[in-house]
Amino acid sequence: MPIDPANRRDGANGDAGELPRESMTFDVVIVGAGPAGLAAACRLGQLAAERGAELAVCVVEKGAEVGAHIISGALFDPRPLAELFPDWAARGAPVETPVTSDRVAWLLDERRGLTVPKPFVPATLHNAGHYVISLGELCRWLAGEAEALGVSVLPGFAATEPLFDAEGRVRGVATGDMGLSRTGEPKPTFQRGYALEAKYVIFAEGCRGHLGQILEARFGLRRGRDPQHYGLGFKEIWEVDPAKHVPGSVLHTIGWPLRGDTDGGGFLYHAGSGRVSVGFVLSLGYRNPHLAPFAEFQRFKHHPVVADVLRGGRRIGYGARAVNKGGLSSLPELVFPGGLLVGCDAGFLNGAKIKGTHTAMKSGLLAAEAVFDALAAGDPGGGVLAGYPERVRGSWLWAELRAARNFSAGFSRFGRLGGAALAFVEQNVLRGRVPWTLRDREPDRLKLEPAAAAPRIDYPRPDGVLSFDRPSSVHLSNVRHDEDQPCHLRLADPRVPIEHNLRRFDEPAQRYCPAGVYEVVDGPAGPRFQINASNCIHCKACDIKDPVANITWVPPEGGSGPTYSGM
Repeated sequence: MPIDPANRRDGANGDAGELPRESMTFDVVIVGAGPAGLAAACRLGQLAAERGAELAVCVVEKGAEVGAHIISGALFDPRPLAELFPDWAARGAPVETPVTSDRVAWLLDERRGLTVPKPFVPATLHNAGHYVISLGELCRWLAGEAEALGVSVLPGFAATEPLFDAEGRVRGVATGDMGLSRTGEPKPTFQRGYALEAKYVIFAEGCRGHLGQILEARFGLRRGRDPQHYGLGFKEIWEVDPAKHVPGSVLHTIGWPLRGDTDGGGFLYHAGSGRVSVGFVLSLGYRNPHLAPFAEFQRFKHHPVVADVLRGGRRIGYGARAVNKGGLSSLPELVFPGGLLVGCDAGFLNGAKIKGTHTAMKSGLLAAEAVFDALAAGDPGGGVLAGYPERVRGSWLWAELRAARNFSAGFSRFGRLGGAALAFVEQNVLRGRVPWTLRDREPDRLKLEPAAAAPRIDYPRPDGVLSFDRPSSVHLSNVRHDEDQPCHLRLADPRVPIEHNLRRFDEPAQRYCPAGVYEVVDGPAGPRFQINASNCIHCKACDIKDPVANITWVPPEGGSGPTYSGM
């Protein structure tokens, strides 16, 4: 029962009819207070101050506070931060734990592993000069710097739809209505969303941005491009025994528990204050519908290289998020009438480095400079800012992505051993200067095998010491949704989960969701598909991996979702 992705339901959370919106007008609206959006906001504020210009800039953020929805490993390359604020350390940026040791381990099975000799580790995974940080804390700091530069930062407001003028150009965004019931009817607390109008809108929603998907379809931004490819990343924060804590120690792993045809790996980063971040990222192009990404992560923590650090500690945080991994070949057109895509909304993450914060920030800086120069020259807005992609192509950002362009496709085509060998040759021997480009034109959702043809996986029960179940994990994400609001997880056809996905793929949504949102429940009339929307931590896996693109994630009420701390 295939669903045409072009016919998926998009739009705001609920519908309050034709009630007028109150509007606010700015020169620039930025959607998303992540590293890309806030870097753009700070740079716009700087340029306005340097040139004595009046510039009204607004950042709208769907999280209850800046950083609430931010999750990353996070190893940070400070290069773009130094370009933005050369005195970032003196300003008190929360970038304080330099990498002190760095190794890659190949896990052979549940007990054994070997350290990959440094000369054989791809150069992109060498982390000298980088820092272990909380990206959420960095974003909070950047928001303060932006506000000091005159930028308006508005958390708790979800941008739910782009606004267009009579010529079809982007003229702003609308924020979602508040106080709608589950059926879409206004409650006594109802408030109509705002129309935020601007000469240019910078879209910085992060990976698989809802508005970005609408704009890509409307303006044909993916013509001639590979589809974007994704991983699903998990992270937990642990307080560990001080005797086992080594600030700045970095471990990456490949191999077990994943099969050789599934791309992914784990990490263990020692931050400051006795905390470590443990995580796992696997490709959403996996083929076995019985695979459960959350269970793979929990199993991973039992390997001695991880368990020996965590044992005796205490888990204090959990989260998950989809990440881009397609690289250069999957970048869409970056500009369209009235708007620009930056950061992971476009897909700038460098998979070969397993990093996207520095590339996101750089794209935000370049977008801000293109927008400011156009407005300073008298541009009335609504144009296609060719100066932005030109700046990208002339920057270290483009050079870095070009050198790493085959990383994701190499693992997809050749598997773990072949992909790792290709990455070593391309990065260490040829230094990224290769004459070939590998392509991966099959969307992740189409890679699933039928359940009957795939081996079942026997996952061990969580022990409550190193491994845990999904409900207790979701509790640590501090997720909040008003249950009496329209469901933000929309089915194009409610028959598909049971009549197609269950029969052919054993309904993989039961397993790929890291928050237990989707269940197949037995009832008197047979199995039914249940959506526990209040559990959703906004990872976007369902929007990516549903085999027939039947599920669309749309923003719930502003302020809903996880409230991450220290992620």
